[in-house]
Amino acid sequence: MTDAPLPYRRNVGIMLLNRAGLAWVGRRKDTPDAWQMPQGGIDPGEDPRTAALRELEEEIGTARVAVLGETAGWLRYEFPPELQRKGWMKRFAGQEQKWFCCRFLGRDADINLETEHPEFDAWRWVPVEDLVGLIVPFKRAIYESVVAEFRPLAIPG
Repeated sequence: MTDAPLPYRRNVGIMLLNRAGLAWVGRRKDTPDAWQMPQGGIDPGEDPRTAALRELEEEIGTARVAVLGETAGWLRYEFPPELQRKGWMKRFAGQEQKWFCCRFLGRDADINLETEHPEFDAWRWVPVEDLVGLIVPFKRAIYESVVAEFRPLAIPG
């Protein structure tokens, strides 16, 4: 009997920028003071771009966006031990993510956190430079990579 390593769950993340070049972050309902950008799993047979737009609809109630870019490759992070024992996370070592940078084309009033399965209880626009400091420690390296890759796109527009 072998203990095969756990796989990584395929996932997408979205850096959503408003016209002022600020990034959207939401405060997780299940973790006080944990902020993050929208992200979620890729359904079987779904391509990453389609998953990203679906996740925006599911998490913030709108996908009124233009896709500006995507990460060149996949980025990985591991779940901390205390999370690896919870629910679906037991089956995975962590997540392997494809990130998309999108320009929000709607109005703030178009964002609705009261979705079918709400994940956030508050949201705000922040300077891209502030993102990494808001994020839980185990995701910070991913956010550093995403910010570095998308910083040129985070201009007012």
